[in-house]
Amino acid sequence: MLVNRLEQARLHNPFEHLGLQTSEDDKRHVIRAWVPNAVKVEVIELGTERSVGFLQKVDDEGALFESEFDGLTDDFAYKFKISNTEHTYQVIDPYQFRDLAYHAVHYVATKPQNLYEQLGAQLIEIDVNDTKVSATRFAVYAPNATAVSLIGEFNYWDGRLHPMQKTECGHWVLIVPGIAAGTKYKYEIKDPMGNRLPHKADPIGFCAEQYPSHASIVYNHDNYQWNDEAWLKEQAKVDRYKSPMSIYELHAGSWKAHYDNKGRTPLSYREMVDELIPYVKDMGYTHIEFLPVSEFPYDGSWGYQPVGLFAPTSRFGTPDDFKYFVDQCHQNGIGVIVDWVPAHFPEDGHGLARFDGTYIYEYEDPRRGWHPDWNSCIYDFGKDNVRQFLVASALFWLDKFHVDALRVDAVASMLYWDYSRNEGEWVPNVDGGNENYEAVSLLRWFNEEVYKNFPHAFTIAEESTAFPKVSRPVFEGGLGFGFKWNMGWMHDSLHFISKDPAYRKYHHNEITFSMVYAYNESFILPISHDEVVHGKGSLLTKMPGDEWQAAANHRCYAAFMYAHPGKKLNFMGNDIGQGHEWNHETSVEWHLLDFPKHKGIQNLYRDLNKLYTTYPALYEKDHEPGGFEWIEHQDAGQSILSFVRKAETSKQKVYVVCNFTPIPRDGYRLGVKDAGEYKLLLSTDSNNYWGSDYTENATFKSEAQTWQGQDHSIMIDVPPLATVYIVFDE
Repeated sequence: MLVNRLEQARLHNPFEHLGLQTSEDDKRHVIRAWVPNAVKVEVIELGTERSVGFLQKVDDEGALFESEFDGLTDDFAYKFKISNTEHTYQVIDPYQFRDLAYHAVHYVATKPQNLYEQLGAQLIEIDVNDTKVSATRFAVYAPNATAVSLIGEFNYWDGRLHPMQKTECGHWVLIVPGIAAGTKYKYEIKDPMGNRLPHKADPIGFCAEQYPSHASIVYNHDNYQWNDEAWLKEQAKVDRYKSPMSIYELHAGSWKAHYDNKGRTPLSYREMVDELIPYVKDMGYTHIEFLPVSEFPYDGSWGYQPVGLFAPTSRFGTPDDFKYFVDQCHQNGIGVIVDWVPAHFPEDGHGLARFDGTYIYEYEDPRRGWHPDWNSCIYDFGKDNVRQFLVASALFWLDKFHVDALRVDAVASMLYWDYSRNEGEWVPNVDGGNENYEAVSLLRWFNEEVYKNFPHAFTIAEESTAFPKVSRPVFEGGLGFGFKWNMGWMHDSLHFISKDPAYRKYHHNEITFSMVYAYNESFILPISHDEVVHGKGSLLTKMPGDEWQAAANHRCYAAFMYAHPGKKLNFMGNDIGQGHEWNHETSVEWHLLDFPKHKGIQNLYRDLNKLYTTYPALYEKDHEPGGFEWIEHQDAGQSILSFVRKAETSKQKVYVVCNFTPIPRDGYRLGVKDAGEYKLLLSTDSNNYWGSDYTENATFKSEAQTWQGQDHSIMIDVPPLATVYIVFDE
């Protein structure tokens, strides 16, 4: 019975029963409305404000009203004037807009961008009798649900009042006039057995409320006026492989905060404009990379357990606030990268897990659909709706927020069925192997769509295995990423530098091995958040020795990193020599800059960024073997390295000498290629960096003495635990 289904919020086809209907003899029209607690319902024509008449109660509960009317047309537009025991109000009946509602999902599957242009809560205007009606169109995918209702503050979260219509493709739709931007809403869903699920946030929601409601919020993305057109055009022309890239990675919630009697409050997006952008400019970084800012419920996940892939977290402000931050970064010559998490999602009740009571987003088999490392659900990368959803999310950040790059988290976990699983805990692919062909296909499609649609943008993979061609184009058989994090370099070099200098000679291959595979991929060298948390200690505390030696090791290693082929990434705190490992509940230890040691480390990172972005030899041929040459890499006994970086557009060469022991190397002869004068560019032992300012010359004249396989050589004094840069610039 209709009344029972309405009362129990179990109606899946309200357009066939409510609103303007044709009478059984097809000669008259019936208007039917479900209005609990109403006493009178009057029908008024939109535009003319003419009263057509009253609806009559037709059920014992007094909630279903209907009447037949003569002289109405199929496109008759109307509203209700409703009186109850407390007051009288007017609403435009949402069930008269069935054709417009159906139209929302007709083209969803034709391209990924249609998901965020058509689904979710879309603000629209309807032309009715020369009257503009503002409304919100809601559409959500829940193919196995038996009923879906729109709930929100506009209907007291009552699932009986706005049942949605199911379409043939599994979407549920409804247009509700009068719902404006800022309105909170969710979906009440009945599973295939008719059981009510926890209220669900919108998978395509553009803004969300924080705990405890996690409600979605209607948002207007058309209000913000961008001012970065020049930046986007310029970036579309940049050859990223021949350009400097020094990335400042940070966690927005723990970079800096306010403290008052209410406790700790992280900076908002707009406050970051005033504090973070000047800092990044002063330090000389080219890009900012945020740990995930997609909406997430649990602070302790750092954003890596997202439930809102189409919404920047409201912890720090509105979506327009985040746009303003990105816009201001671009106007200050800084690119913005965001971490994006398509590998897995949490089980929170308001999220995607068993969204309609079935596994429409995740693999059903726990051997594929459950991640043992992170206790989270794994997307089913073979399903069309999931593939469209994920690619649409990626494009959304580039489109609506103008971000410059997406760093894709946990790619290795996507590529292999047996990732972090023991024998018997995973299901092989159709060929009996461990490769997830569905994930490979998705990642290739994602990269193709990004580069096809957004020429200013690029992609980065966090991928820790030897999977081939991660950063090679799809047409070459690659995954299509622009860059890949060099986890091997990070692991080996940190393992080496953490050793006591007396034992480094036994681990010399760890600091040189990265050059064996340096050009297999287009690498970024990351000293990321993962290396300074969970008991690993800060970068500074990884260094052996007393206070002076630890700081010297830190500086020596930083300069080695900036000279090594590959783009650069440093997590916040690295560049001031933070003492404690990162804690997401506190801020960077900015007070340490009151001490000369930490100020010196910061001065070094600032100068390294400046030199790196100024001298083409340090970046132009990052990804070509011709840009690097060992001078001496076999002197394990002295733990000393030397190599040269070469420019492409000039004969500029930067020679790098690293002394990984606390013993000065006086009169060290360095083989060089050219006759002429050489200049000291940088020494990490400088007093400006809290070094010992070991005696050294500022210029060197080459001698016609062959050495280390080179036709010429120079004599230098190499400071203890230091890296020096020497430039030949014809």
